[in-house]
This record gives sequence, structure tokens and C-alpha cells, in this order.
Amino acid sequence: VAAAAVVASLLAGVDAQSGRKDNWVSTWATAPVARTTTPPAAPAASPPVAATPPAGAAAAAAPPVPGGRGQTPPGAAGAAGRGAGAIVAPNNQTLRQIVHVSLGGDRVRVVINNSFGTRPLAIGAAHIGLRGQNAAMVAGSGHPLTFSGETMTSIPPGATMISDPVSLTVPNLADLAIDLYLPGETGASTLTRHGGAYQTNYLAAGNLAGAPDLPDATVVRNWYFLSRVEVTAPERTPVIVATGDSITDGTASTVDTNGRWPDALARRLLAQRGRRIAVVNAGIAANRVLSDAAGDGGVNILARLDRDVLVQSGATHMILMLGINDIGQARANPSPSAADLIAGHRQVIERAHALGIKIFGATLTPFEGAAYFSPEGEAKREAVNQWIRTSKEYDGVIDFDAALRDPKQPSKFLQQYQSGDQLHPNNAGYEVMANAINLDLFK
Repeated sequence: VAAAAVVASLLAGVDAQSGRKDNWVSTWATAPVARTTTPPAAPAASPPVAATPPAGAAAAAAPPVPGGRGQTPPGAAGAAGRGAGAIVAPNNQTLRQIVHVSLGGDRVRVVINNSFGTRPLAIGAAHIGLRGQNAAMVAGSGHPLTFSGETMTSIPPGATMISDPVSLTVPNLADLAIDLYLPGETGASTLTRHGGAYQTNYLAAGNLAGAPDLPDATVVRNWYFLSRVEVTAPERTPVIVATGDSITDGTASTVDTNGRWPDALARRLLAQRGRRIAVVNAGIAANRVLSDAAGDGGVNILARLDRDVLVQSGATHMILMLGINDIGQARANPSPSAADLIAGHRQVIERAHALGIKIFGATLTPFEGAAYFSPEGEAKREAVNQWIRTSKEYDGVIDFDAALRDPKQPSKFLQQYQSGDQLHPNNAGYEVMANAINLDLFK
């Protein structure tokens, strides 16, 4: 009986250590993928900088590669949005990862993810605080993170772990610095990570969790072992989960500017007086509706929906923009057809509705001029968009296509809003996308 009471209290959201009941909502998230790695980096007193330039930094269009919306913006090596940084495998090192929350709160907790690990993930220490400049924390803001009261933990393969709550006043749209000291060889396991974060993170030798600054750290631009950050909020606080491929993930946006359209949407919503709405990003560059992508593109949306979207604490709304990679990678092949993609969308709609989540369909943006464009693909895009606009199967429609297309050449971007690859928006284009969303959808 006593054990059953404990379980019931936990399910009700009671903090077992304080007896306090909190309503938790996701305020930041990323969608992890599995990635194998080379042998782990050896710890060093002053690790060298290992940054990789963001997509768009080097030269000239690459040939088509698996991964799709994910095709290479000018200059990125490999598929666009499939990772804007070299893969690292921490070994007796501290990761300081920067996340930009949407909605603030006065208590916070972090979800650590070993979903794709093939062996336990040892956490030697963890810490959270407000980020100051670069790798520095705001003085006095830091708190150790514990797990079931312990400062160290081991996360089994395939599992996630939620930290104990920390009392920390987190403003809306704040940057948090989350430290994980990883004492073991993470390279001996498959890494759970999100490539192409478009955010500068830091890796330093030894246990520096909670250090005021990491001046000698290596720069990395992926997220490792993080799933989401949650804050306390009043009941019925809306949480919008943006779901899609690299156009949702923010490929070709400027590093460290939070220029993705979900970030811009969060800013719009929180600028409205009296509105407290969280926005989290479950996009994966190169992702598809029906088939898995190579590299960091992840499994199809039907396979990852529960793990990346429906699991988000407090999720009330979902925006789905997905399918251009299925279309582009097919080239002139008739399969998958527009009907196949529509059937996939219908499955996502049904699963969201089963949990009471409102779901909005976003039209697919133009791609003529991109490496994998074909007239057959354009016909599919138009058919899918027509269904999104007219079927009334979604709870609402967000017409990103209309916002970004050239009215004189509707199969192409307005040139001032594309990043150079005729596929991904630039920062201004992402802002236009956010501004095209009717905020009354979330009332």
C-alpha cells in the first residue's frame, strides 16, 4: 500500500522530496538521433578548438545526397542540416550546453537522454544556471542538479532520466547553461545527440560542472544527451510543439541568434501582454514522413512521434511541416506519391487527436532550384499543399508556402528570403514564417 501511494503521488506531479505539487511544461526541447562515433577524444588540459562552420559558410552547391531538406546550403559539407559540428565523444570531460528557453518559470528541471545508447551513460555531476556571455554563467545563479537525490547517476541504455527540481528564476527567452560531467568513455556507446544545433556549446577536460567560466573549452555545435527543459507553470498553460525537417530545425540560420521560426514564434507570443505560451522545437534536419534518413536525419515521423512530440510535458498544440524530403529524394520516381504522404499526415493527425492535442498543418515551401528539385516533385508538393489547405482534416492551416513563394514564379522562393540554396530560408525568411502564423490559433 505504501509503495502504491508513492507511485500515485509521483504520477500526480508531487515532488517526493518536498511534497510540493508542480505543473511542469516543456519550455525547450530538441529531437535526438542515434549516431556512432570515432574513438573518444582524449582529455586534455587545454583541448583544441574543434568548431565546424555553420551550414552556409564554405563554397558551392554540392550534388544531391541522402538526407534531403538537408540538401547542402552553399558551403556546408554533406547534407544540409545534418550536423553543423564535428562529432565528439566526451571522455572524462564536461559538456556545457546552452539552451534558449521560451517560457520562463521559478522552478526548472532537465531531462537527460540515453535513448540510443548501447551501454549505461554515467553522469558524474550536473549543474544548471543562467548563461552570461559565451561560456560564462551569471554569478550566483548556478545550482547542482541531482537525480532522485543523488549527485551522480547512471542512465540505462534506451532510457531517459529527469533531474530533481531546482528553484531558479528563469526569465522568458533566457539562455540556460547546463553542465554534464561525463567521466566514462561515451564513445564506446552509440551517442544520443542532435546535430546542427546552430548554438555554440562547450567541452572542457575534467569535472568543471558549475565552474563560473570555461575559457579553455573546445567549441562544439551539437547537443548531446539533452531532450528537454521543463519549468513550472499554471495549469492549462499551452505548449506548442513545432515538428518538421531542417526548415523547422533552423538550417542556414545564423549560429547563436535563435533565428529559427519556432524561436521567432515564441518571441511573438510572449510579446503579447498576458499570454504565457511555450514553444519547443522537435525538428530534425533531413527528416521525412515515411522513410528514415541517413546520418543525423533520424527515423520517420511515424516512428519518432511518441518520443519527440507527444511526450512533451503539457503539449496542447502541434505544428507539422514535413514531406519535402520524401518528395525531393524520390526525384522523378512516382513513389512515394502525394497520396502516400497524405496518408502519413493523417496518421499523425489521428495520434495527436487521440491525446487531445490540436494539430495544425503547415504547407511545404518552394524548392525549384534546389539540388533535388524535379517537375514530378513539384506536382507532388502542390498536391500535398492543396490537401493541407482544403481537406479540413487539420485543426487549422499555416500557409508558409504563400508567405515565402514568388508570386510570379510560385515554385520558387522570393529571393530575399532564401539562404542561397533555393531550399532553406535565411533569417529574414524564418521571421516571415513566424509572422505568417495566426496567433488566434492558440487561444
